[in-house]
Amino acid sequence: MAQKDDFFFEANSVEGITEADYQRAMPYVEAAQAFAQTTYQSIYIIDYHRKNFLYVSDNPLFLCGHTAEEVRSMGYDFYLSYVPKEEVPMLTELNRSGFRAFYDEPVENRRKCMMSYDFHIAHGNRLLLINHKITPLAMTTNGRVWLALCTVSLSPHKEAGHIEFIQFLTGEKREYSLEGHRWKNRETITLKPKEKQILTLSAQGFTMKEIAEKMFHSVDTVKFYRRQIFEKLNVQNITEALSLATNYGLV
Repeated sequence: MAQKDDFFFEANSVEGITEADYQRAMPYVEAAQAFAQTTYQSIYIIDYHRKNFLYVSDNPLFLCGHTAEEVRSMGYDFYLSYVPKEEVPMLTELNRSGFRAFYDEPVENRRKCMMSYDFHIAHGNRLLLINHKITPLAMTTNGRVWLALCTVSLSPHKEAGHIEFIQFLTGEKREYSLEGHRWKNRETITLKPKEKQILTLSAQGFTMKEIAEKMFHSVDTVKFYRRQIFEKLNVQNITEALSLATNYGLV
């Protein structure tokens, strides 16, 4: 049976953090609280020194009947209690493979990386397929990840997995194979000039009809280009597309 300690190993264990460091980290918690008030997602701050959660936002959809403070106190035991037993080995494997991917990056690039993956949690008498996105938040002077920001949302997929590692500086994207137990490079994302123009105009607040008029296209043509953008970025709507495209430096 899996235990909390299975989630931790040499690469994601951090020493030497003081109470003064935690005081200096409070602005991260305050920023996460402010962000949580403006989003449907759940926000976690993972603490690899104390091996628990420093902060959990109060979004009842992802708390499985607990309060945010109860989940914060449970830490990784929350996953052991509410993730199907057959998916827990995937999470422990991703902990190790994900940190290897982060530490393969130069220290100065690690804050510009993110890992994304899907798994189920038990919510009442049903299973919810959720997506975790995790990125470094605070690092030690030698480049080890101390705090990580994790956002939790409903997954658009139908099954667990869909494990990706994204380097935002280069747009490089890798997929993890659970069968081969390794990362595989994916083709770098590129957008056509018209796709970039649609994203830029969308960011400026123009409607679909207004974008069509400015580009001298029909609304159906603009919709076609938008679908192409969503497929390339693996997103569900224009808001997600704009966020990812900005992070990738595509617009």
